[in-house]
Amino acid sequence: MEWHRVWKVGAGVDTDTLAPGAYMKLPIEQMAQHALEANYPGLAQRVAPEDALVAGDSFGIGSSREQAVGVLVALGVRMVVAPSFSGLYFRNAYNLGLLAIVCKQADDIPEGSHISLDMGQTVLHVKGRIDDASVLFSLPVEPVPDFLLRRARMGGLLNELEERFQRMRKE
Repeated sequence: MEWHRVWKVGAGVDTDTLAPGAYMKLPIEQMAQHALEANYPGLAQRVAPEDALVAGDSFGIGSSREQAVGVLVALGVRMVVAPSFSGLYFRNAYNLGLLAIVCKQADDIPEGSHISLDMGQTVLHVKGRIDDASVLFSLPVEPVPDFLLRRARMGGLLNELEERFQRMRKE
C-alpha cells in the first residue's frame, strides 16, 4: 500500500490560484513553483513527489486551463482528494495523469497525515495524529472507473494513446 503525505488546502481553490496568470508564459516546471502561492505561500516548495492535496468543495473551478493540473503533476503530486471538483478540472486531471478522488468527508483528513487509496476499491485509508493521538481510519470515496485509473497510472491520455499506437504497430 502506497502512502502519500497530505497537504490541506481550502474550498474553492480556482485555476488562477493553481496556475497564476502572471506565470503562464513560463515552462510548466517553473510555473509550478508559483502554484497556490497567493493563498498558500511556499507550499509548492514544500510539496514532495508522491504527496497529496486534500481540498474543500469545488476544487479547480475557473478556467479550463490544463496548466492548473500540469503544475501539480510537475510538482509530483500524486492525487487530489476533495468533496467535489470542477468538471473540466476533473477531466484534465485524468488526462494529465493526476488522480482526482471525490471524498465527501475530505475535511476529516488531518493536515500532515498520510493517505492511501485502495485501487479499484472505494476506500481511502488515513493514518496520522489528531490531538496527540495516533489514528487510523477509512473514508468512503466515489469509485473511479477502471479506464480512468489506468489512464492515471500511465501518466495521462497522451501516454495511453502512445501505448495503444505502439501496440497497433506491432500487430
